[in-house]
Amino acid sequence: MATFEASRPAVGAMAVGTARAAYEVALDYAKTRQQFGRPIIDNQGVAFQLADMRTRIDAARLMVWRASWMAVSGRPFESAEGSMSKLFASETAKQVTAQAVQILGGNGFTREYPVERMHRDAAIYTIFEGTSEIQRLVIARTLSGVQIR
Repeated sequence: MATFEASRPAVGAMAVGTARAAYEVALDYAKTRQQFGRPIIDNQGVAFQLADMRTRIDAARLMVWRASWMAVSGRPFESAEGSMSKLFASETAKQVTAQAVQILGGNGFTREYPVERMHRDAAIYTIFEGTSEIQRLVIARTLSGVQIR
């Protein structure tokens, strides 16, 4: 388990990268896509989505950095920080890429824009190196000391 705990931040880093790329495409699209004579980022709904996306990405990045620092420093993962970083980053990638597809509207489903592929790719982060449910189980067991089933 210690090996898994130390390697999970790497998966989290990949998930953060995917989320960040999808966010950047959505931000650029929102700034340039005109609807009713103005960019769609002028709409609070779109602007607030982008704000939430960036906030989650930055939080996930910080969790991955902390867990990575712990791994290279030989610090013990006393609260399953590796699993936490992988769980939060992979769930963030799924959520952010879905929001990017939504911001692009119909274009989000076309292969002309990369968010369609990013959204499909993001699903794998919640599966390999342990599913999100397994990460939650590892975290809960570590925090509680109880053998939760």
